Amino acid sequence: MVSGAVWTFDDNTNTDLILPGDMLFATEEEQRRAVFRANRPGWVDQVHKGDIIVGGLNFGMGSSRPAARSLRNAGIAAVVAESINGLFFRNAVNFGLIALEAPGVHAAFAEGQTAIISLEDFTVRNRESNIVLQAKPVPQALLDLMLGGGLYPHLERKGLLEPRPGVP
Repeated sequence: MVSGAVWTFDDNTNTDLILPGDMLFATEEEQRRAVFRANRPGWVDQVHKGDIIVGGLNFGMGSSRPAARSLRNAGIAAVVAESINGLFFRNAVNFGLIALEAPGVHAAFAEGQTAIISLEDFTVRNRESNIVLQAKPVPQALLDLMLGGGLYPHLERKGLLEPRPGVP
């Protein structure tokens, strides 16, 4: 179960907005600080660990930059959108960010409401309105990667990569 305050974003939220191109070679902390700076200045100072993004159609469109990692590093626990761009979805898996598609989710939530996500039956509930939506199930192997911190921690646990110094 994942529960958190909702931040809403419209259709076609681009990875350029999530993680600006001039930050591609910056540190992860600098990237985290730059999330949504162009369209929502100061957002990273308002978001709390465990918050949830509710998006419209084609969330995460654009490049394959590590925007999902930056959202996770900003404290976002999950992205639930009408639809999620394929590159962004794969990066969410790789970087350990829960990403679900749930038709009707954008209309079902206002910013500041609370989303409750069940990863057992892939439902998304609005705590305030009690609207319950069915998200598209994620294959167990991909869900395990999302919940386990992503691909690198998975490969480290399997002994296929050396643990990165200073990373839990």
